[in-house]
Amino acid sequence: MSVAGSSLFARYAWPPNERGYCGPADSSLVDIGSRAPSFDGAWSYLEYLASVAGLDDPLDVRVVEAYWVGNELLAAASSVDLVAFLEHRFRGQIGGTWRSASARAVPHHSFQVFEVYPWAGILAKTGHPQALSVLQECRIRTGTVLSVAGESATVSSAPLVWDGAALSIGPPREEPVRWSALSSQPRPGDLVSLHWDWICDTVTPAQAARIAAREAPYLSSAAATSGK
Repeated sequence: MSVAGSSLFARYAWPPNERGYCGPADSSLVDIGSRAPSFDGAWSYLEYLASVAGLDDPLDVRVVEAYWVGNELLAAASSVDLVAFLEHRFRGQIGGTWRSASARAVPHHSFQVFEVYPWAGILAKTGHPQALSVLQECRIRTGTVLSVAGESATVSSAPLVWDGAALSIGPPREEPVRWSALSSQPRPGDLVSLHWDWICDTVTPAQAARIAAREAPYLSSAAATSGK
């Protein structure tokens, strides 16, 4: 398994694992990359991406980047084939709109958040603030580092906004986050990717644009695909 890909996976997968939401319960930050196959959801996408790209290693750094950030490997994926693949892997998964996602099905984390998980549908049907909070924290988003103090930082990042009918991106706000010992210390002015309350990586403007572009279709379709 790729060392670079394993490290990149760990930086993105650790925040929800720390909270007990996915992956093995007895993981630590330093071993999470080596235990990637235990993350049933993410690992399924990595295996699918590696397969369509003709790569032997699901932790190839290009595969890992494709799932969390987005890159050219996503272009080789078939939405129909992906849904069929997930139907086999996620056959016990209830809720969500992924089985009828059609062309929206992409092996990217945004699809998992907005279509496989049930929270977008719950938000559209109930308006419950917890659903919006989970979507906000679970999505991969970007922000600009304002200050750093020890293992904590303050970033400016644009949150999800729900107006009762649709999701959109609101104006930037300051939020406290942590940063991983697996990555270099962030500096004020850095553009970073965020998952839950962690800085995952320093990203380029092009990578930030890909993250936003991959999320956009699910924001516009969230209410419609929920059956509201």
